[in-house]
Amino acid sequence: MGAMLPSGGAWAQKQGGVLRVAHRDSPASMSIHEEGTVSVVVPAMGVFNNLVVFDPKIRQNSLEGIVPDLATKWTWSEDGKTLTFALREGVTWHDGKPFTAADVKCTFELLAGTAPDNFKVNFRKGWYANVERVTTNGDFEAVVHLKTPQPALLALLASGFTPVYPCHVPPAEMRRAPIGTGPFKFVEYKPNQSIKVVRNPNYWKPGRPYLDGIEYTIIANRSTALLSFVSGKFDMTFPFEITVPLINDVKAQMPTAQCDMSPMNVAANLLMNPVPPFDNLEIRRAVAMAIDRKAFVDIMTQGQGDAGSAMQPGPEGRWGLPPEILREMPGYDPDVAKSREKARAIMAAHGYGPSKPIKLKLSTRNLPTYRDASVILISQLKEIWIDAELQIVETAQWVPKLIRRDYQFGLSQVGNGVDDPDQTYPENYACGSRTYMDYCNKEIDAMIAQQSAERDQEKRRKIAWAIDRKLTDEAVRPMLYYMRGGTCWRPEVKNLSIMVNSIYNGWRMEDVWLDR
Repeated sequence: MGAMLPSGGAWAQKQGGVLRVAHRDSPASMSIHEEGTVSVVVPAMGVFNNLVVFDPKIRQNSLEGIVPDLATKWTWSEDGKTLTFALREGVTWHDGKPFTAADVKCTFELLAGTAPDNFKVNFRKGWYANVERVTTNGDFEAVVHLKTPQPALLALLASGFTPVYPCHVPPAEMRRAPIGTGPFKFVEYKPNQSIKVVRNPNYWKPGRPYLDGIEYTIIANRSTALLSFVSGKFDMTFPFEITVPLINDVKAQMPTAQCDMSPMNVAANLLMNPVPPFDNLEIRRAVAMAIDRKAFVDIMTQGQGDAGSAMQPGPEGRWGLPPEILREMPGYDPDVAKSREKARAIMAAHGYGPSKPIKLKLSTRNLPTYRDASVILISQLKEIWIDAELQIVETAQWVPKLIRRDYQFGLSQVGNGVDDPDQTYPENYACGSRTYMDYCNKEIDAMIAQQSAERDQEKRRKIAWAIDRKLTDEAVRPMLYYMRGGTCWRPEVKNLSIMVNSIYNGWRMEDVWLDR
């Protein structure tokens, strides 16, 4: 959960009631560790606990704002390579089995891919590549041994993407019916229909959660979902899913609705499969130079979004390139006409032109923000003689398609679980990571390792900027714009709170209550 928004914390909390939430689409499974989307994190985060979490009272995530969860305290060794967690006693899994240090060890083995029965897809293996091993000291102490110092490891562990899993439940079962230690117990998932969770009566936090349960109804059509919200069928829209113009519509139809519009660490970006012509750096750079980022910000967010590169831009992002550096990068010059002129010269030098355009399919996920941005992109690509035809892909097929490299050119969204170089770079840009365009640069990998081990945060920032500049210069997944996302809820929903620089870290719902 994020910062307290003014939603009525002054009243006495009421127990009971089922929160009704509109859900945007049908996820592939219910296993947070095996999925890369907020479509899973939102309904499933309340089923689990982490070792540590971001403080729900602080709106912006940071290393300074990390608080205990299943770990009651933690200590670093002098050399910064060992992190020891004291664990909470008396916690039980939803099936009644006790939670112990062995579960922490098993979770890290799953993440490392060294467990007897591993994940089918391991999205965040790269986050924990620096973990050498995890040992236990009795039932209530887990020790993380690192290859090199990594001060930001705690931020990764605090993400909604890093719940602790039980040793005794196989990954296949966690995909279908997850078992956690969290405030809510999983009940059922009916694809394309609904996801249901109920109150965990044995939750280790006394008195939490307040709700009896949460029901997520899957409605793929955003207009239908909003009409249902306004008519009273739902208490809350899917987090961050509403655009700026649609928030205005909701407020006009339902003046009592509480709405929040927050910056997200989510950017629409281009994926270029590195087969001809996109195996050529110059062609990729020409594509990056053809983008009019201001048009994306103006159309998609009514001017409220941001242009940025690999790391989320400030002030919400803590690591983004300063505007004066960004302006020098390919495609970020405010003079778009001049950039496109240079891009056309590159294209012409490679034999392309009005009579010989590049014809291709532009693949994108079947969600409104993906589709709408793709329409803008197609019109911009025409400026440099790229003739793109839109190909819509259902959510469950989208990531498998990218993993298979079964696309020519894609418009995707990259959502970062933590605003930190230790997450963004290893997950999206390191050799072997999910760039989906087979980018591998050993020099970048060395810089990623260097910034990770650097304890001086200002020195670390300079290295992070150098990495960002290099990635932007090489047109690796060019970012189109950083998004703003809206969430609305009925006035009866109290204590709902939202974090601004990650959409993945705030949905345990244990403090939410209903006044009805």
